Amino acid sequence: MNPDKKFILDEIKGRVDESSFVLVVDYSGTTVPEFDELRGRLVEQGAECHVAKNSFMKRVLTDAGLPDLSEELTGQTAFVTGDSDVCAVAKVVANFEKEFKKPEIKAGILDGAVLSSSDVKGLAALPPRDVLLAQLLATINAPATQLARITNEPGASLARVIKAKVDKGE
Repeated sequence: MNPDKKFILDEIKGRVDESSFVLVVDYSGTTVPEFDELRGRLVEQGAECHVAKNSFMKRVLTDAGLPDLSEELTGQTAFVTGDSDVCAVAKVVANFEKEFKKPEIKAGILDGAVLSSSDVKGLAALPPRDVLLAQLLATINAPATQLARITNEPGASLARVIKAKVDKGE
């Protein structure tokens, strides 16, 4: 194998191996300043967007043991990888697509499962990770909070009755 190709494949494989997800986007029609803008927004979320030959990406995905995306790997394709919150990254790409009408989300891979374009857009619609964790914590704490209120109520009611009697002067 040509040493240059081997270097490129190793570089792509390193990015894919370090990433918790891979999003595939079609960037045809995107200008260089728009693509730079997308990359800048992705960096803010801890992700990167790279262009590689589709044949290289197919080989890297196969070597990494990830699902086959051959059908989506056609045309001008860019790959978004990162180790941060996939929902925030998907939201950046989806918002960018709404704003500029490109790049188009084609597919993705998350935890070894293939995501369709609509699945990735569904991830983008989710609230940020911190909000989801707060909602989960509130759900977990709700039964304990209700139990504490219920067990506290008889004593609180008695205290209110006694206070009312004291206030009346009885």
